[in-house]
Amino acid sequence: MEITQLTKVLKDNIASVIYGKEDKINLILCALFCGGHILLEDIPGTGKTTLAKALSKSIETNVDSFSRIQFTPDLLPSDITGINYYNQKAGDFIFRKGPIFANVIIADEINRATPRTQSALLECMQEGQVTIDGETHILPKPFFIMAAENPIESQGTFPLPEAQIDRFFMRLSLGYPPIEQETSLLDGHLKASPLDTLSPVCTVEEILNAQKTVLDVHLSQGIKNYIVSIVTATRDNDQIVLGASPRATLALAHAAQAWAAMQGRDYVLPDDVKAAAVPVLAHRIIVRVRSSASSVKSAENVIETILHGIPAPIKG
Repeated sequence: MEITQLTKVLKDNIASVIYGKEDKINLILCALFCGGHILLEDIPGTGKTTLAKALSKSIETNVDSFSRIQFTPDLLPSDITGINYYNQKAGDFIFRKGPIFANVIIADEINRATPRTQSALLECMQEGQVTIDGETHILPKPFFIMAAENPIESQGTFPLPEAQIDRFFMRLSLGYPPIEQETSLLDGHLKASPLDTLSPVCTVEEILNAQKTVLDVHLSQGIKNYIVSIVTATRDNDQIVLGASPRATLALAHAAQAWAAMQGRDYVLPDDVKAAAVPVLAHRIIVRVRSSASSVKSAENVIETILHGIPAPIKG
């Protein structure tokens, strides 16, 4: 299946459950095709878990494709990754997989767990594996984490360190649905959840092929210079305390490749870079305003200002 068709069938399937969020679904699919992970900063009840379930049910797999991990202060790293336990019948230690062994994971209220437990996700997110007692276990592919946190509530939480935030490919917020779509939500969800009848529309192999296709999308020298100029501008801005890292440069390039492929092109245009810049870069910078929701909005505004100030290359 071509990546444009794959995008359409996945988006249509998910949109039958999550109403009025096609733009956010596109960005989530963009991250999926890049092998990245999503940080969802949103208030409770906006459909984060439902969206993750809809995505997992849209992909036909041979394993438990969806896992939900509720992060709490007493959660241990082994509760996520799994443990080696002694089996008396077998007379040996056996590895029991944790909930991280799934294709799509929702890490709910990730900032409620201690830093030690949060750090259990670092190896998983970066390398697609977990190491228990010196033995490495490979996670299933595709492997996609959607971590959720409430940006308003701070009591009893442990803020994510910048190093961990930087490992999320994008930061998104679903927000409230439009009035018309919220009315449709009542029509579609009151009697039964549409999730119950949702069927797979693609296979794991098609997702993995899409991820390979994205890597072959052409980045001209002009586009590369444009991407580097945007990221470099975050390091020399009076409103920014800490600019984006080289990891952000790579992430923006990959996101632009995926966005171009989703539009049916095998080359990147400046508009592809602009479409991905805010969700890819805003959470990777530290602005001078540091009050939760205010800093999020300020970071997005700063990235928008930088995009307006850097001329796009005339030729890709």
